[in-house]
Amino acid sequence: MSISTPGGPERRPTVVSTGKKPAAGRPASGAKAGSGKPAGSPRAGGKGPRKPVTPVKVSQGRAWGPIALFVAVGMLAAGIIGYGAWASFQGAKPWDKRANAIDGIANIRKSDPDSLKYESHKSGPLTWNYSPPVGGVHNAAWQNCMGDVYDAPIANEHAVHSLEHGAVWITYRPDLPKDQVDKLASKVRGVEKTLMSPYEGLDKPISLQAWGYQLKLDNADDSRIDEFIKDLRVNASVEGPTALCNTGITATGTTPRELQQQPPTQ
Repeated sequence: MSISTPGGPERRPTVVSTGKKPAAGRPASGAKAGSGKPAGSPRAGGKGPRKPVTPVKVSQGRAWGPIALFVAVGMLAAGIIGYGAWASFQGAKPWDKRANAIDGIANIRKSDPDSLKYESHKSGPLTWNYSPPVGGVHNAAWQNCMGDVYDAPIANEHAVHSLEHGAVWITYRPDLPKDQVDKLASKVRGVEKTLMSPYEGLDKPISLQAWGYQLKLDNADDSRIDEFIKDLRVNASVEGPTALCNTGITATGTTPRELQQQPPTQ
């Protein structure tokens, strides 16, 4: 049956199926991709377009570990630099200034210079104002001071001559414990211009002598022993650094040798 329309009969258009579906998700004309709505379409309820959401920043704590490490390293570096500068300054000071800075040292050169004066070498037993003596009159022969460690007392008369040559003489009570004696000996053996011997009647366990200086101590572990040796060995010499410490007396005993028994003197 045909349907008549004004203008004559008209055939219904034929729809040809291709068998394909429209591409999924393709936006319609005039709509924003993925929105499903035309661009600029109002929100429900007649409100304007949706505003973009500002991301919320999550506060993270400071990394204190690296900061603390950086500060510690900086402080260590500053300490090393500061100590180096201080040690350099100390080393640049004159030897007598360094010696006078040793805690507890007696500077006889300053307090009693007359006791260090003498006119000539003398034989026989002599006397001094200090025990052990630190300078002044002495025998023509010196005690060998090439790092010699004597296991018995020696004559003051020879030891003082060694001091005149720039030696440091370490003395100790005969009853000082062996481990303490060994520590003292380790600072002397093989060190030119040093010698060591036991000494009767000390008022302290250990006493160190250089020409015009004395330091009395209680313990061989005292760091001032090293300071005394470093600052006064050779430096305290009355006759200069070339004064001999070999070819001296090597025998022990508190009685000085007579001149005819001595090697040639300087």
